[in-house]
Amino acid sequence: MRQLQGMDSSFVALESPNSPMHIGSVLIYNPATAPGGFVRFKDILGFIESRMQLSRTMRQRLVRVPFDLDYPYWIEDPNFDLEYHVRHVALPKPGDWRQLCIQAARIHARPLDLSRPPWEFTVVEGLDNVRDYPPGCFAFVTKVHHAAIDGMSGIDLMEALHTVTPNTAPPNEPDNWKPEKVPSPVELLGKSYVNALLNPVKQAQVAAQALPGVASAIKGLITRDFKLSTDMVPPRTRFNRSISPHRVVEGQSFPLADLKSIRTLLPEAKVNDVAIAIIGGALHKYLSSKDDLPKSTMTAMAPISVRSSDEKGDMGNQVAAMVAPLGTHIADPKERLEYVFGQTSNSKAMTNALGARTMTEVSKVNPLLYMALGAQLFSRVSIAHKLAMPFNTVVTNVPGPPVHIYSSGARMESMALSLICLTDGLGLAHVVQSYVDEAYISFTACRDIMPDPEFYSQCLQDSFEEMLAAAKKADKPAKKTATKRTTKTKTPAKKGRTTRSRAKATANKGEKA
Repeated sequence: MRQLQGMDSSFVALESPNSPMHIGSVLIYNPATAPGGFVRFKDILGFIESRMQLSRTMRQRLVRVPFDLDYPYWIEDPNFDLEYHVRHVALPKPGDWRQLCIQAARIHARPLDLSRPPWEFTVVEGLDNVRDYPPGCFAFVTKVHHAAIDGMSGIDLMEALHTVTPNTAPPNEPDNWKPEKVPSPVELLGKSYVNALLNPVKQAQVAAQALPGVASAIKGLITRDFKLSTDMVPPRTRFNRSISPHRVVEGQSFPLADLKSIRTLLPEAKVNDVAIAIIGGALHKYLSSKDDLPKSTMTAMAPISVRSSDEKGDMGNQVAAMVAPLGTHIADPKERLEYVFGQTSNSKAMTNALGARTMTEVSKVNPLLYMALGAQLFSRVSIAHKLAMPFNTVVTNVPGPPVHIYSSGARMESMALSLICLTDGLGLAHVVQSYVDEAYISFTACRDIMPDPEFYSQCLQDSFEEMLAAAKKADKPAKKTATKRTTKTKTPAKKGRTTRSRAKATANKGEKA
């Protein structure tokens, strides 16, 4: 039995019928690489069963303390049933991309049963007309509660359920898993009493650890290593109100090389800056079409992993966050990228000064009772309609495998969509992901707030194409200048000149060019 930490427990506290706190993905597989060229549902069940010992998430369930007086506990589920967690459906004809998105949104909208291990995989067949994927492909629509994983530990779960070749043998290690007895309410209340006595000591320790970060942040403000800006104060938008239980999911894929080439506009920018600028441009287009674009920039919460190498296989969340202005008020793609780079650099400097790990540790000593009561009050009184949110949306970056991986022998063709949880006041969230040579920007939204997800998806595509066109335009003059300089450098010198004279003449010509 192992107790959750503060951030993990907050996702349990925030759980409601309108705001299920799970994340997931839509993964598309080609069975042509599997033995016989096809994969049966029972093959998938057998494959997962043979590899469950590689993941701590698979067979652990939550046990909540009565009245939420303390953080919940993970126990090994004594009633674990694999076939409950792995389901099987098929798309109706014609089996296209839109139908897959609708099915994924319906699955994602349903809360998980927290009396069981908090995950579900739905195998979706009938993908006969989904983009450029060959007929016969199938998809996994995955759901895992956010209390169990963050983006990086989610990758570890992916590694447990995938292999690097289509015919990798099952693990040789014996499965020593043992179920645990569900603790009684009296036992849980006794543990909560002891933890309540110890919590002030833990709070004092965390406060002492946080002091150097606070001092560093104050010093950074004085020396202007970073600055507090009004650009970090988000405007009120249509996405920041109470949400319904209904969801839409959509997204676009882009060649990873094209995404990297956009950095020609600003070589010091990171790929993540490019993705944020693309999202800023898409929101500019979407809200301009609704005559609802705020005058100041919208902002995003960008999670930052602080998971160390020895915590790679651990469940739960090890993340901090920074605020990233999106540049939605800037139409020009180059100017927007420059703005985003400047703002994210400033936010990173601020986060580094405070100490991202310290921010995570502080969350581990917050009383769950207050978090649960606050979450219920926030939802039931519809405070999201009245209070300003600290950011307008979420943009999280999750790196995927750089090589093809396989499940049940079928090659994963695409990490087509990443699904993310929403809360009141946060009706739109994005995930940026990569796999082999593709990059994906996908989003989850409240259906009542965004009834036209195909249009916003097209806005993402248009924003990307504008930035790529601007990068190619900026790259052409640079190449022409380089060509001219090379040509002039290779011009033969006149006879009779010494080597030093020829070098000097060449240098002078290069300067004139």
